[in-house]
Amino acid sequence: MLGALGTPRGLYRELVRLGWPVLVAQLAVMANNVIDTIMAGRYGTLDLAAVGIGSSIYFSVFVSLMGVLLALTPIVAHLYGAGRHADIGEELRQSAWLAAALALIALLLFAWPDPFLAVARLEPALEAKVRAYLHALAWSVPASLLFRVFYSFSTAISRPRTVMALTLVGLVLKVPLNWVFMYGNLGAPELGSTGCAVATAIVSWIVCALAWAWCWFEPAYRPYRLFARWSPPDAKALGRIVSLGLPIGLTFLIDVTGFTFMALFIARLGALYSAAHQIAANLAALTFMLPLALGNAASVVVGQSLGAHRYARARAAGIAGIVLALACAAIIGAGMYVFASGIAGLYTGDPDLRRVAAGLLAFVAVYHLFDAVQAVVVNVLRGYKRAVVPMLIYAVALWGVGLGGGYAIGLTPIDLSWLGLHPFGLDLPGLHASGLNTPMGAPGFWLAAIASLALASTLVTAYFLSVSRVPADDRGGALL
Repeated sequence: MLGALGTPRGLYRELVRLGWPVLVAQLAVMANNVIDTIMAGRYGTLDLAAVGIGSSIYFSVFVSLMGVLLALTPIVAHLYGAGRHADIGEELRQSAWLAAALALIALLLFAWPDPFLAVARLEPALEAKVRAYLHALAWSVPASLLFRVFYSFSTAISRPRTVMALTLVGLVLKVPLNWVFMYGNLGAPELGSTGCAVATAIVSWIVCALAWAWCWFEPAYRPYRLFARWSPPDAKALGRIVSLGLPIGLTFLIDVTGFTFMALFIARLGALYSAAHQIAANLAALTFMLPLALGNAASVVVGQSLGAHRYARARAAGIAGIVLALACAAIIGAGMYVFASGIAGLYTGDPDLRRVAAGLLAFVAVYHLFDAVQAVVVNVLRGYKRAVVPMLIYAVALWGVGLGGGYAIGLTPIDLSWLGLHPFGLDLPGLHASGLNTPMGAPGFWLAAIASLALASTLVTAYFLSVSRVPADDRGGALL
């Protein structure tokens, strides 16, 4: 029986089956950052700002490098769908070499983060804390990238529950390790925000070791011949991965640096607005995990279907992912808008910080709708091994409209009262009864971010509908 937009209900069930373990795994990963944010917020506003700015810099680098490795998911999914299981092991061995090279790049960038810090213009005490945070967190990168190879491999062969279990182990370890290194318990030095980074590095290495030990001992992984032989770096194989992974990584770079520089520019407004933005950005990233999980599941189904030459099923999986993500985003966004003040109160007991953060969450509620659509569509396009056009769309939308527009209306005086807009009825700097006045501060950046994602989601959806057209000889093929 067909569901919405002619998509079989069986595909919805398949997306949920593959997506929920990925969602739990991603929520566990994000929960680590939430834990850091909450514990740092209780420790002190300066430490919360350090975690917010430091994690923004970290993720702008790490997620971009990780994006290159995400090429492994569609590559393995296509091989799996085609029944070429023995060829998967070589792709993994080459991806491990690539992960090692990318980790070296990250270590160098975090050892000398001066270009990032120059943009933020931080006060000396805050800058010192951010530097210490990044230096400690850098040692988590090699383990995290190697785990991402395992992550991509396991999800592509429809075994996401293993990843979920491992990330939950890491989450269980995170709070006690934070407690030890942040507050100086059990004889450890009291490191404050830097203790969060030390705990993350330890957790990352434990989870990475467990993942590859499981891959060695678990019989279900043996058909892929990962440990069958030693493989030195192969330029041709690495080039094939990088040719797909580089535009994916650049897309992540565009996306994350948009958020990074948004945080750095808002830091100019002071610790209060920087901390409020950290809360809003943290919640935006947390809610993003659901559409990202659905996008990941849809990408796997699309890749496996294309590997098996089932083109109608691939297109239907993409449509199903979009429908599910949009429905969930509408519910989440409505709840976020209604309960904004209460949600902000979970992060901080400071009434001024709570008020400003609650105002920003109203913007996040609208932002999430467009974010959900683009998250699914861009992942589906990766299942089609299409990454260059989305990268270009993101560059224009997120850097041009989002970051450029945010800087223009957030930090510079522009008369926009003639628009007659009354966004959300919020009592925040830059928002007045007569309309919009600039500079709007932090709300201006979020308003521009909404416009940028509205543009990006529209364009990538149109591109997906174009590239997923079913060949005439497959239009009568089975979808399930």
